[in-house]
Amino acid sequence: MQNDDKNVISGKAFVVGNNIDTDQIIPAEFLSYNPADAEERKYFGMHAMCGVPIAEAGLPDGNIPFVAEGQFGSEFAVIIGGSNFGCGSSREHAPLAIAEAGCTVVIAESYARIFYRNSVNGGYLVPFETATRLVDEISTGDEVAVNTETGELTNSTTGKTYTLQSLGDVGDIIRAGGVFEYAKQSGII
Repeated sequence: MQNDDKNVISGKAFVVGNNIDTDQIIPAEFLSYNPADAEERKYFGMHAMCGVPIAEAGLPDGNIPFVAEGQFGSEFAVIIGGSNFGCGSSREHAPLAIAEAGCTVVIAESYARIFYRNSVNGGYLVPFETATRLVDEISTGDEVAVNTETGELTNSTTGKTYTLQSLGDVGDIIRAGGVFEYAKQSGII
């Protein structure tokens, strides 16, 4: 759910552990869809995060998937991850799948470099980093709000607020909608 403030993204959190790889984010069997075709592109969202083992996702009672069966979108607005989020192959479809599911922010302790760059370059996700181990502080289903301008995360369920690491220069690229849009808007191309 989007807040009235365009810089604030709010909704439920989906909490996962360390080393969530790109094959867990979008398994290879679902890469046959064409991301350029709007009718096929939505299937990336339907299968987003479906390869994450329930035990690793930290889900209550192990029965809450990121995207409910038969749906194209997720009820979760923000993913909270541990370290090395997006490791594995250089699959561009990984951040696309999460974004197609309707989630626009991932907050992790660290990222695999290629996942981070694919998120930024495509303008798919806002990849915040945190020095705080949020996977121990936030639970799946908690209501959270992320201010993408100030880098502040508020857990409305617990009332706690956390400061995230600055996006730095990549914030401008994300706000532009990706590296190509940024280059056009900046007059680089």
